Amino acid sequence: MLAIFKNGLVEAPKELKSPSSSPSHAASIRKPEESLKDFLSSHSNNGFSLGFADNALLAYAHPPPQRSYTSNAHQRMFCGVNDIYCIFLGSLGNLCTLNKQYGLSKGVNEAMFVIEAYRTLRDRGPYPAHQVLKDLDGSFGFVIYDNKAGTVFAALGADEEVKIYWGIAANGSVMISDNVDLVKASCAKSFAPFPTGCMFHSERGLMSFEHPMNKMKAMPRVDSEGAMCGANFKVDVLSKINGMPRVGSEANWATWGQQA
Repeated sequence: MLAIFKNGLVEAPKELKSPSSSPSHAASIRKPEESLKDFLSSHSNNGFSLGFADNALLAYAHPPPQRSYTSNAHQRMFCGVNDIYCIFLGSLGNLCTLNKQYGLSKGVNEAMFVIEAYRTLRDRGPYPAHQVLKDLDGSFGFVIYDNKAGTVFAALGADEEVKIYWGIAANGSVMISDNVDLVKASCAKSFAPFPTGCMFHSERGLMSFEHPMNKMKAMPRVDSEGAMCGANFKVDVLSKINGMPRVGSEANWATWGQQA
């Protein structure tokens, strides 16, 4: 999977930008659109992409029907409902229970559930997003693009089974993918693993849904050549957020992160 969000739509944490970015390597850095072409060419029989004006590009490849899923090969799904699009990696062990809880049919898969839960909580849900994500039992990572609202929501489970990466390309675009080589090709040193147990909203930034009362801190990251790369983000166990996260009618997936 590959998601590209143009500069201005998503403001990633500034620490994701590598301080060692060098103009001398600019010629070898691929444009995000070129990385998209690489993705599609490597999945010529089962891949596709969707473009949303100058705001976003989403690319997805259907897994082969005969593919057997192991701990290193998680299932992946794509779904679009009412102009909300989701790429989902992994699986939820309590999907049936969640579908019943949200009044959804048995045939709803993980990607469809995430969209329906997002839409419900965005519009009228009384529960904060971090609590919703903590209720997901399984290994998962997903990216949601809400085309009507022009917002992006991404999250990664805490068990470290699913891995996704994000980075800032030379043109300022934010890229998210489970293929680290695609991200590195366009972001050079300005990339990092997406932090586990965390969620990112384009309007509210990055926070831990496992530890919502703790702030996030950036940890400097150095590659094998000794060059500074985009920072890793971890929970700051000594630093608390001032005020409890909202739990009333305004605490939905569109406004999480606001302080009381």
